[in-house]
Amino acid sequence: MLRPPQRQRSPTILEEQHIRGLEVEKILAGDRRAIARAISAVENGTPEGIELLKVIFPRSGKGVVIGVTGSPGAGKSTLVEKLAADIRRDGERVGIVAVDPTSPFSGGAILGDRIRMQSLFADDGVYIRSMATRGHLGGLAVATQDVISVLDAAGCGVILIETVGVGQDEVEIARHADVTLLVLVPGMGDDVQTFKAGVMEIADVYVINKADRPGADRVEQELRAMLAISPRRGGWDPPIVRTAATLGEGIPELRAAISQYRHHAEKGAMRERRREQARGQLLEIVRQRLLERVLSQISSQALDACADDLAAHRRDPHSLAEELLARLDSKGSGS
Repeated sequence: MLRPPQRQRSPTILEEQHIRGLEVEKILAGDRRAIARAISAVENGTPEGIELLKVIFPRSGKGVVIGVTGSPGAGKSTLVEKLAADIRRDGERVGIVAVDPTSPFSGGAILGDRIRMQSLFADDGVYIRSMATRGHLGGLAVATQDVISVLDAAGCGVILIETVGVGQDEVEIARHADVTLLVLVPGMGDDVQTFKAGVMEIADVYVINKADRPGADRVEQELRAMLAISPRRGGWDPPIVRTAATLGEGIPELRAAISQYRHHAEKGAMRERRREQARGQLLEIVRQRLLERVLSQISSQALDACADDLAAHRRDPHSLAEELLARLDSKGSGS
């Protein structure tokens, strides 16, 4: 019989202190070392990290998540650095998650983005974290949403997510961000980049960075031509902002465009977007848990035997998957 849903309550301090090695009070107070330990636990999927997320999740949901995506070489890291510095002048705490390519040797992030943001390290109001993709497609790491929750609960009013820069299929960021910025740059040898599907369709604000270079006018013309024939989402007409991040130019205009979109989205689009994000996050966790159940209850020998049959084309993959799931169901029912 299904139990009636119980009302969620805030954990007590005593319950919070039972999360081994993770000092929840310090995390919520914005202690940098405590945040670093928490993110490591969450990123590695440890039991303590999962318990921490259960405790701090009710304290999150206040920060604004800004996603910054675009091709490699577009100047995303410098743009994020300048944008964060400008936000800090208003006294707002900023969290930055820079998703870097995975090292083929250590499996960790290469840390290139952290090196390029050194001017922010002396500011206690900015927390920067590099994350490795660990082979995950879409320009983000698997634990990105959980890391956002930690930074949000730690008091970061704005959280900037910089994607790895994998190309035109980099659309995952739209499932995590409240505002998505697409950074384009002139002179990349691809004048028709604006007409490609995928990443071009997720932007709430278009940014032409390095606009002091020749070719910026042509990129903007192509963008405007594309927008003229594209359907508008929710009545929003995405603005085009020119920046030269290395010179600090265009940053106030970019912040104004972000604020303009937030004002527009608060009329209804933001609520629907966050609902879809929540649905996607829930389904991803369920998918991951189901996979863990399969791998924990089906022996390696059984998987190897199925792989041999599949490689030799003796069995098809769909039948084998159904067979494995049937074994899982039979174990779960106790037969």
